[in-house]
Amino acid sequence: MIQIKYFKEITFIYAILISLFHFYVNIWGGISDLWFNSAHFALLASLGFLTYESSKGENKISIFNIIFALLSISTFVYMVLFEESLYAVGNGQMRTSDVIVVCLTIALAIEMVRRTTGYIIPAIIILCISYILFLGQYFEGIFAFGGMHYERFLYRMYYTSEGLFGPIATISSTYVFMFILFAAFLLKSGAGDFIVDVSNAVAGRYTGGTGHVAVFSSALMGTISGSAVANTVSTGSITIPMMKKAGFKGTFAAAVEAAASTGGQIMPPIMGAGAFIMAQITHIPFVTIVTVSILPAILYFASIAFYINIHAKENNIKGEDNDIKILPILREGFHFIIPLTTLVGLLIYGFSPTYAASIAIVTIVLASYLTKNKRMGIKEILEALALGSQNMVVTGVLLIAVGIIVGVINISGVGITFSQLIMEWSGNSLLIAIVLIAIASLILGMGLPVTASYVVLSVLSAPALVGLMLSPEMAALVNAGIELPEVAMYLLSAHLIIFWLSQDSNLTPPVCLAAFAAAAIAKTPPMKTGLVSWKIGKGMYIIPLLFAFTPLVTGSWFERFEVFTFAFFGIMCFSIVMEGFWDKKMMILERVMFAVAGILLLTEDEAYNFETYFGIVQNTHLVGFAIFAASMLLHKMMFKEGRKYAEVN
Repeated sequence: MIQIKYFKEITFIYAILISLFHFYVNIWGGISDLWFNSAHFALLASLGFLTYESSKGENKISIFNIIFALLSISTFVYMVLFEESLYAVGNGQMRTSDVIVVCLTIALAIEMVRRTTGYIIPAIIILCISYILFLGQYFEGIFAFGGMHYERFLYRMYYTSEGLFGPIATISSTYVFMFILFAAFLLKSGAGDFIVDVSNAVAGRYTGGTGHVAVFSSALMGTISGSAVANTVSTGSITIPMMKKAGFKGTFAAAVEAAASTGGQIMPPIMGAGAFIMAQITHIPFVTIVTVSILPAILYFASIAFYINIHAKENNIKGEDNDIKILPILREGFHFIIPLTTLVGLLIYGFSPTYAASIAIVTIVLASYLTKNKRMGIKEILEALALGSQNMVVTGVLLIAVGIIVGVINISGVGITFSQLIMEWSGNSLLIAIVLIAIASLILGMGLPVTASYVVLSVLSAPALVGLMLSPEMAALVNAGIELPEVAMYLLSAHLIIFWLSQDSNLTPPVCLAAFAAAAIAKTPPMKTGLVSWKIGKGMYIIPLLFAFTPLVTGSWFERFEVFTFAFFGIMCFSIVMEGFWDKKMMILERVMFAVAGILLLTEDEAYNFETYFGIVQNTHLVGFAIFAASMLLHKMMFKEGRKYAEVN
């Protein structure tokens, strides 16, 4: 360890410069994507080596971390000075220095990912490299691969769009960085406190009010952060103690916050890094992805609210008698609404997400001067710039490293093979295919972060899902080379299924970072908290089925609202059946009735060969709602009779 005077101040300034560099290039450009992505990696990796698990004391750092940081910068310098190697390699003349620098870049990426996420992803990357260089020739059958010369592999990983600095790295250096910077500015301007205050004013008075505050605040925070762990830490530090004080058990309170914060990844308009990657892979406009995701996100948060309501009733937890008025809160914090509406408006108008985020960042600073107490001065602006770079280290380096895995999958053809296996194992059953992908997601989620899990699964299984979702007639037209607009929405639906299933890694033991973060705040057992949050967040499995078997994504807006309305009550039925409680403990017959109602509310007429009523409302939905209404009425009557009997006696 060595002592460096003002080391913390130096890294703070360095983080600010990284944000300014990205802001400038994303707005005004001036360098190629290859150079920009290389600089993106070099800057974030060097910052990570200087700050992430390196300081053991005040202004102290290991000499090895300084060396690693300098080596990270040198990879970009080499790219700038010796890019002509790009042309020499085409003639089979890759120089020794080229090989060394590319190997160094890959090694630094693996090491930085190991420090930030653990050993699973580095092990997968090393396995992928081994497979394509020499290990594949030892496999038999469909996974056999003859191998590739190491120089050719290194070239494709470094200089082409198939590896480190390809499309995924571009998404990281542009969309993701700018939106994380946008979130940092919002948080430094005080938006977090505003969101919690609004949530408390809106939801605090209802049954289980503090629990609903957690859901509402996490939903709002999700619109700006798109990170489950960030949501958990920022809102959970306030809402979890509130829930415990109101009477919720610590484990349940932490689980609610973790499950609700996971919704930040699926809550428009940001939806984490995965939504930007989805837009790049599918070539579907980002604003389209955001728009169709609004109704499903509401359903997910509603599913958590149902659990809270049931738990609160079962434990007699009432809402808080507070005198909080929402108008004064909105009057004090109305300026936070301006950048959000600016962001959404620019996206809808057709501007790129990068440009929209840049303008929204400037709007945050300008709007803060419309108030007296929350103006962003030079200090707050610099802190926001530094925070943006620091928050980007893990995600940025991870996305670049995952590019190696995606490159190997594409080069070797494993993605096509895996899709064919899903088609074969599922027996052309869409439901079985989704179950297989859910199992794969569950396994991957134990070791991979959400973004990495989605990227890997989408490359492997999205083609198979799309093939199963298309009708035979439509598939025949697509195979004949005819482009159909409807296919794009089926492609989006398939990616949304995978995207949602990947979110479960935030809640799935043994590695569930959001649940662990909530458990640390609540001081509860991490694994137990993870199991409870996994249960509460089961909407992550139900709603993807709606993507596959209903027009929630692929239909007209009327069809989407029809599915959404009845699915809302269907998910309520599912929660009631799981808990066996509403106003009182339910009898088996009641649970069976609610289960039947829930199944009918969540399925389409096609599942039972029914004809649609007047072509507007599904018969199954009408019958399901009738059973739900009758079951709820019967339950209420039995509850009132039981209460009267108890009062008399």
